Amino acid sequence: MAASNYAAQKTIMEAQNQPSDKTIKHIYLTFDDGPLKGTANCIAICEREKVAASFFEIGLHQSRSSKGRGLYEHIKSNKTLFSLSNHSFSHAAGNYLWFYQHPDSATLDFLKGKAVLAPTNNLVRFPGNNTWDTKNAKKASWLAKPLAHKMDSLGWDVIGWDMEWRFNKNRKPAQSPEAIALLVDSLFAHNQTKTKNHLVILMHDHMFATSDDSTKLAKMVGLLKKRKHYRFDKITQYPGLKNALN
Repeated sequence: MAASNYAAQKTIMEAQNQPSDKTIKHIYLTFDDGPLKGTANCIAICEREKVAASFFEIGLHQSRSSKGRGLYEHIKSNKTLFSLSNHSFSHAAGNYLWFYQHPDSATLDFLKGKAVLAPTNNLVRFPGNNTWDTKNAKKASWLAKPLAHKMDSLGWDVIGWDMEWRFNKNRKPAQSPEAIALLVDSLFAHNQTKTKNHLVILMHDHMFATSDDSTKLAKMVGLLKKRKHYRFDKITQYPGLKNALN
């Protein structure tokens, strides 16, 4: 067989062994509230495992320490694996009810976060509220709906989540890595995600501040990597966004 024909045949065989686009399940690891203690571990694990991840950052946390700014710069510098998006400036200062009852003030808080974080995309995540507003994904409580409408009018995409790796009263992972991996499998299997074959996982940086807890994150990622049809993507690659992003 000629070398060129052999190479072509090999390419075809390799392609046949790859999952088709319809069978690929897209996973979006998203980390909230950084830069915090724990952010460095999240960065290191994702880089070591070579998996994409997305960080929804708080402007106040970025601006209050040189260490926070260093972590922020690290995330922004690795454009291949990471995206960085706006999670507000103040995170509602813990007063979520007031924040959502005053959408004009909340909008200004996001604009302040944008000025500090200087993201290269128009994605935002609401503090303490699972709201979606993209071209195709819509979900908002009565409380968050006015702010979601304002974000939409400004051309911003609001990104929520399909599942959360919760934390306990000690701010540590409340579920095991195995339980999280099984939940991912179940949500995909039963088509219980906002967009079919696309699953957004919410986590918080502070959950992985210790070496023992960060090992749990690494184990969860390792378990999901073993599923041949699973692929990790940045949230800026999520389908149905209103704007071209990076």
